[in-house]
Amino acid sequence: MGFRLLFFIIVLLVVEVYAFQAVKTNVKDKWFLVGYSLLSLAILVYIVYGFFSFDRSVGQTKFTLFTMGLMLVVYLPKMVLAVVLLLEDVFRIGAGVLNYFTENDNESFLDSRRKFVSQIGLGLAAIPFLSLLYGVTIGKYNYKVIKQRIFFPDLPDAFDGFTITQISDVHSGSFDNPEKINYAIDLINEQNSDMILFTGDIVNTHAKEMHPWIETFNRIKKPQYGKFSVLGNHDYGEYVAWPSESEKSQNFKEIKDLYGQIGFSLLLNEHTIIKKGEDRIAVVGVENWGHNFKKAGDLNKASEALNDKDFKILMSHDPSHWDHEVKNHQKNFHLTFSGHTHGMQFGIEIPGYFKWSLAQYVYAQWAGLYEHLGRYVYVNRGFGFHAYPGRVGIMPEITVIELKKGEKVA
Repeated sequence: MGFRLLFFIIVLLVVEVYAFQAVKTNVKDKWFLVGYSLLSLAILVYIVYGFFSFDRSVGQTKFTLFTMGLMLVVYLPKMVLAVVLLLEDVFRIGAGVLNYFTENDNESFLDSRRKFVSQIGLGLAAIPFLSLLYGVTIGKYNYKVIKQRIFFPDLPDAFDGFTITQISDVHSGSFDNPEKINYAIDLINEQNSDMILFTGDIVNTHAKEMHPWIETFNRIKKPQYGKFSVLGNHDYGEYVAWPSESEKSQNFKEIKDLYGQIGFSLLLNEHTIIKKGEDRIAVVGVENWGHNFKKAGDLNKASEALNDKDFKILMSHDPSHWDHEVKNHQKNFHLTFSGHTHGMQFGIEIPGYFKWSLAQYVYAQWAGLYEHLGRYVYVNRGFGFHAYPGRVGIMPEITVIELKKGEKVA
């Protein structure tokens, strides 16, 4: 841990040196440079202190969120700047070597920095700086309602047109703006769906994180066919060091109780039958199952007494579960709702045309709708945020799915 932190500090110092050179090349005012240096030093000390003071027994806090956000907003742009100047240095050294051997001139081995190169670097650095600044100030609460219609030939007739609203990855311990959260709750209620599903991660770690928000989330109206939920990986409290197993177990119990306190029926490797007239569908909920995370989900137990002909909606927090077990399961799970990835909270998305995020290099299904032989998974981009206190390009999502009877429309 000590070596990694030392390496981290050295990298930041190297980045600072390059960033200062770029500023100095473009600004000659002495007092501006002094002020810039003092501000940069203060930010560096604050970030290093933040990492040194991280408490594994507490986990993520508002302080650690702010520290992570500050580090990304300040140092990602400076890293872009450093790369540009590093490439210039490679060119300068190459030119110096060539000049030394061809001109035999060793008086000025390195040419001075070119102002226009530093200006290009500053211009490129402005892109992530402004994007990340937007993400922590506006983007993290810029909720989008995304609607999707999915066709199933074997959908029971009475459920043609049935609507489902999904939320996922609330991470209530990260919230800092009640007005924005209430606005999002209003958006959920405005959809007037037949059913609401919540696919896990109600907190970052501790049950108490949700206590200030229980009244707010109780404003989510219960639709005619109910509100159902499952657990996410963060709901197990496994990312902090607990004083004892009993305290960890008590926290887990309290987290499970939270879902009931906001009116959701928590499905723990079980299912419930939804009837509409003479027809019915099954809502199946499994505990968390992730390829690189906790594997507590049990599909067979959750779908016990169901057969492959029953129309089934599955809630499973981690989409890697669909990829590894669900999509080829003999029970035929028609539609799976997942979350977990957050779309990495950073990417580029032009709805209906293009989407990119680092998440796609980790998860085959990371945002939106995916199909395999007539079976579908929808991956919600997440309601809240975690680690980085913002969102750039990949906005917080409220999903509305409409089930339709019939063949898929091209």
